[in-house]
Amino acid sequence: MTPASLPLAVSLGDPAGIGPEIIAAAWSRRESDAIPPFFVTGGAGVIGTAAHSCGIPLRIERISKPEQAPQVFQRALPVLGMADHSYDPGTLLEAGAKLALHSLETATKLAISGEAAGLVTAPISKAELANVGFKQPGQTEFLADACGLERRDAVMMLAGPSLRAVPLTIHHALADVPTLLTSELICHRARIVEAALRDDFGIDNPRLAVCGLNPHAGEDGRFGDEEERIITPAIEELRAEGMGISGPYPADALFTPRARSGYDVALAMYHDQALIPLKALDFDEGVNVTLGLPIVRTSPDHGTAFDIAGKGIADPGAMIAALRMAGEMATRRAARD
Repeated sequence: MTPASLPLAVSLGDPAGIGPEIIAAAWSRRESDAIPPFFVTGGAGVIGTAAHSCGIPLRIERISKPEQAPQVFQRALPVLGMADHSYDPGTLLEAGAKLALHSLETATKLAISGEAAGLVTAPISKAELANVGFKQPGQTEFLADACGLERRDAVMMLAGPSLRAVPLTIHHALADVPTLLTSELICHRARIVEAALRDDFGIDNPRLAVCGLNPHAGEDGRFGDEEERIITPAIEELRAEGMGISGPYPADALFTPRARSGYDVALAMYHDQALIPLKALDFDEGVNVTLGLPIVRTSPDHGTAFDIAGKGIADPGAMIAALRMAGEMATRRAARD
């Protein structure tokens, strides 16, 4: 198969969460939403039972090789392998966490080996996976390790119809952020973001806007000096290289409609500074995409939602958006190669 015709690999996520039902719902809307072919690594019984309990029309067909998925996809949801678990929505079990980890590891290996066009990950419970041997803070760090990269080379970007935002520090206590921020880190990750916007998103001249860390972006050092010591020198260095980058801007004003029209991505200093506006604006269509990897990886930008799992009310919009974005990124990469 050519790279352009390969299917996407989808990991199941925690079987007690909404992952199985939003995967099923996405497949059921494959034609109306122009979703590229994909297969799921394990959990056929979980997905089938979840679909039935949520009233989602679904047919499942097991496959033994990823290359079988495109032919199967139009008539049934392809599921690779026999790994499975009982469907107990909202009930966190060790066996379920083991299945989630097995599915993630399998899908990742297939993307890295080139047997899948890219990877789409359904939501996991980090705490539950930690109990069965998951050593990373999250899936972004897991993928950096799996691809043999330094973790700082895997950059999380949240993307929706209204906003793209990148947290320059991710899974860290807020108290640690000022000590983690350096001009070198900002420059390193900004370069990865700019390259990805060009190569994976087709933006010829990306415009990057940088948040300040402190209220009012420090207000000339009155409320903190990280802007003067760390952030502004990084912006000046990148601008000297020819990058279209500006800031630092007060974060409370950077996400208004008028401000968003002036940039392609906002670089935030910490996790919630990026995720709060993205989720407020684009919760049902928000995608978590990992930049800087040798593989394509996206994920719906929401959690496992154990409280509503199995009730048939989970919105598959973010999963559909993640699948479509992964397909578009994979197509651009295949054309470039």
